[in-house]
Amino acid sequence: MKQLQKFFPHALAILGFVLVSTLYFFPVLQGKQIFQSDIAQYTGMAKEQNDFRAIHHEEPYWTNSAFGGMPTYQLGAKYPHDYVGAIDDVLRFLPRPADYLFLYFLSFYVLMLVLKADPLKAFFGAVAFGFSTYLIIILGVGHNAKAHAIAYMPMVVAGFIMVFQRKYILGGLLTMLAVALEVNANHFQMTFYLLILLLILSGYFIYEGIKSKEYKPLLISIGTLIVAGVVAIGANATNLLATVEYAKYSTRGTSDLSFNPDGSKKTTDMAMTYDYITEYSYGIAESFNLIAPRLFGGSNNESLSEDSKIVDFLQQQQVGEGQYISKEQAIEYAKGGMPTYWGDQPIVSAPAYIGAVVFFLAVLALFVDQRKIKYAFLGGAILTLFLSWGKNFPALTDFCIDHIPMYNKFRAVSSIQVILELCFPVLAIMGLQSFFKLEKEKQLKPLLQSGAVGLGLIILLFLSKSMFSFAGASDSTLLQTYGPSFVDAIKADRKTMYSADLLRSGFFILIAAGALWLFVKNRIAQNTAIILVGLFMVADLFFVDKNYVSNKDFVNGHDVEYPFEETPADAEILKDPTNYRVFDIDGLMQGRTSYFHKAIGGYSAVKPQRMQQLFDYQIAKNNLEMLNMLNVKYVIQTDKEGKQRPVINPDANGNAWFVNQVLPVTNSDGEMKALDKLNSKKAAVININEFSEVKNKAFAKDSSATITLDSYLPNHLKYTSTNSKEGLAVFSEMYYEKGWKALIDGKETPIMRADYALRAILVPAGKHTIEFRFEPQVVKTGSTITLVSSIGMLLLLVGGLYFEKKNSEKKIDKRK
Repeated sequence: MKQLQKFFPHALAILGFVLVSTLYFFPVLQGKQIFQSDIAQYTGMAKEQNDFRAIHHEEPYWTNSAFGGMPTYQLGAKYPHDYVGAIDDVLRFLPRPADYLFLYFLSFYVLMLVLKADPLKAFFGAVAFGFSTYLIIILGVGHNAKAHAIAYMPMVVAGFIMVFQRKYILGGLLTMLAVALEVNANHFQMTFYLLILLLILSGYFIYEGIKSKEYKPLLISIGTLIVAGVVAIGANATNLLATVEYAKYSTRGTSDLSFNPDGSKKTTDMAMTYDYITEYSYGIAESFNLIAPRLFGGSNNESLSEDSKIVDFLQQQQVGEGQYISKEQAIEYAKGGMPTYWGDQPIVSAPAYIGAVVFFLAVLALFVDQRKIKYAFLGGAILTLFLSWGKNFPALTDFCIDHIPMYNKFRAVSSIQVILELCFPVLAIMGLQSFFKLEKEKQLKPLLQSGAVGLGLIILLFLSKSMFSFAGASDSTLLQTYGPSFVDAIKADRKTMYSADLLRSGFFILIAAGALWLFVKNRIAQNTAIILVGLFMVADLFFVDKNYVSNKDFVNGHDVEYPFEETPADAEILKDPTNYRVFDIDGLMQGRTSYFHKAIGGYSAVKPQRMQQLFDYQIAKNNLEMLNMLNVKYVIQTDKEGKQRPVINPDANGNAWFVNQVLPVTNSDGEMKALDKLNSKKAAVININEFSEVKNKAFAKDSSATITLDSYLPNHLKYTSTNSKEGLAVFSEMYYEKGWKALIDGKETPIMRADYALRAILVPAGKHTIEFRFEPQVVKTGSTITLVSSIGMLLLLVGGLYFEKKNSEKKIDKRK
């Protein structure tokens, strides 16, 4: 009975998380779904894979619907023995995106309990963490994998801290499970950022252990974490190994080319350019958005009120002879969104606001919490803030890109602020918890100090208003498009938002501090003060979040599951039953074309590198021979009336063909340069240093030589070839050396890379059956490791809980 009573507050908290999650996204209760732009693109990219799975009840692990062909490892491939994923499914039982919001709450709540917060404070801290504006925004746009990984971060930190608190069994088990779930979320950039925080925390605990000369507990803790980490990683081996394998062949891998598309010499061998990595760098002054949301204009599509200057401007615009825009129309336009953001980043959907009350309470923690771990969280917040500045803090950023392994594999450096957005709510609840533990006579001074810091910063920003120009990088475009009066109106609204949000944040700090002051003066009870501060903290974030992700973003579930409508151009192309590719000129960087056709474009952060290079070095220069060899039979163009029309390419090479000769080269530079003047129907470019079987070999084909595609599946293609002589056959399929097998009459034969990105094989004279099968060894190897690790995880969980129970019983017996 006592155990049930002990669990009751936690059960209430979990029930509260369920209610808050579903109420915030309450349209999910009506069967609606949030329309997430990134998920719509993913749906297009994964269409062929998902259709194959539904029909054949197995995984293809390859799709030809995007970028000419690529593995599905980063497109939602399902692997054998993914038991960690099954656990995750249980935890995410709510409709999306309420499931991720619930995970935010639950995971942070666990961390707060480990840091000795009582359930009520932990509850409010968890809701404040989950409502951090950036975490809500990524749910709105569909960065689900990112949200997924962020959600498990606090739980990983909780297990990590428990181990160093010498709760080796429970801490180790929690770490093992949380790390397994974190890795399973499959957003390695967020996990990499989490490692930075864990390194800072490790430094703190190791320093404390060495200082107190407690070496044995320190070594046991490190050993426990190593075991937990190895087992957790092993339970995700298939996905990890497949990702590592593919990464080398993606745009995140190192290029073999020594020159740029314009012919200039490359000065770096980085997978991504410095400008690409740091494109989304947070402005230094823009960092104050963390405590006042719209200091820098909010977003690129900010809804403005009816008393905005833009409304006045719009009413002065003529829509016809003698006719002006009405006030109602002007208000509607303004509320629809205006480009008020004037910070350093190209595009911002919302400010990264952590909450004024959260900031105030975090400052309070620095004055009242005696635990030195607060400095580890503060250090994590400060370091990641500096790193988020990217090119605006080149000394640190350049060092990390040049010297920190993996750092140059990730872009959008501003997203590292997720660590800051974790650390500040942690500090806030630590501050709230410690404040109420102080003796009454000691509470007033730190309260006044924290209020002075928070309000003092607000006042300082007010006084600094005249130092800012309120001019954005996009203003020159706005000036050319809409004229100086429009830009002046936008600037005026930016200034209004700057002042209004400072007042707003100052107000929330004031009323939160006021609630604590009333408690100090014995005007209200402790729980009343906690509830008031908690409500202020959550309300502050809630109303900001609703400006950016609200009920209007939900649509009928059918529109989410089937996000693209077939156009007349699509319908015309789909009448062709043969196997071919489509090039949508205006839709190259999206997943829509992949939803209906086999496209040479697509939407992915990890594009196949050689396909991207064909675009950059050849197709972008109008080398139409590349479209021929890629078997692009249809090009979708937009006419003057804005209608899409399919244009047939009569020169497309087809699915496969024999060539007369090999153009030998010795490196990737030679391969790419040879494409400039290639006649792909007659010759094939092959790197003879990699594929020596064609070295010094002559080829010929008779006039009746043919190769026909008899059957098509994304992972299994079957051809019939006829040639009176031995020939070199080129296939309009993307070369990927890991997993693809070629068979001639059932006997395996080597696959060569031809024309920089395609497959080629030597075919004996006569009539033959040729097959390509995708049977990735990495999936087989990874699945075996995953199965063994999952069994190990289960044994550790059962054994660990058994021993923990026995230890608890022994402690109870000793007390008796």
